[in-house]
Amino acid sequence: MIIAYAVPVFIALMVAEMFLRRRGGRGYERRDTLSSLAMGIGNVVVHAALKATTFGFTVWLSQFALFDLSHGWWIWLLLIPAEDFCYYWFHRAHHEVRLLWAAHVNHHSSRHFNLSTALRQSWTTPLTGPIFWAPLPLLGFAPLHILTVQAVSLVYQFWLHTEHIGRLGPLEWVFNTPSHHRVHHGRNVEYLDRNYAGIFIVWDRLFGTFAPERAPVDYGLTRNLTTFHPLRVAFHEWGAMLRDAWRARSARDRVGYVLAAPGWSPDGSSQTARELQRELRTTG
Repeated sequence: MIIAYAVPVFIALMVAEMFLRRRGGRGYERRDTLSSLAMGIGNVVVHAALKATTFGFTVWLSQFALFDLSHGWWIWLLLIPAEDFCYYWFHRAHHEVRLLWAAHVNHHSSRHFNLSTALRQSWTTPLTGPIFWAPLPLLGFAPLHILTVQAVSLVYQFWLHTEHIGRLGPLEWVFNTPSHHRVHHGRNVEYLDRNYAGIFIVWDRLFGTFAPERAPVDYGLTRNLTTFHPLRVAFHEWGAMLRDAWRARSARDRVGYVLAAPGWSPDGSSQTARELQRELRTTG
């Protein structure tokens, strides 16, 4: 319901940003924007189709709850950071495990960074994601409350996808901001796999994945797509992963192509983000 009310606001803000960029000579790229919108619509359809299953999974887990955290105003003070903590690990895992990256990569496939990029959502993370929020019903938070906070987090993250908002001073020590999220979408080696935060950037600071925005951000993937077709955007990495696994020479290599970090290869012919960053530190 929260998302439904937010959609008109999303559209209005996108139109406003398009106008601002046109005045500044940096308008949206039509094909890229249409691709992002198509990805967003597909994500909504998949979520709707799976909603009963994923919500039912949360309700089922609730019967094993350790505590009753379903009553009182104070539970929101616990649930909001707890949900965001789960989001951090969901997001981080979807960058560091290739199987999960195949589901998430499309969100990073645009070479532009604007509010339409926020809508470039995966068609397969509705399948790979729910397990990461399993601790919440097991702790005792109510399924409807969890669903509400997930929606709040999604709405919050929309405004992060813009270049029109600069640094926000002391707020950036605690909260995720457009500056932090621009880094997350950068293909610069020093920016790879950084700033996974949903609402609170403190998780990145605590777990060593934070990077400030310094160098100008080059948006996109280490190997950018040359297509705007939604089906290819949605499934290109699934195909690449399966091809690599099929051609692998051993069972160990097949597992590596699926469960190791994106960019892993048995012979070092391609590199992971950590390997690229290690090389940068050595040569830089």
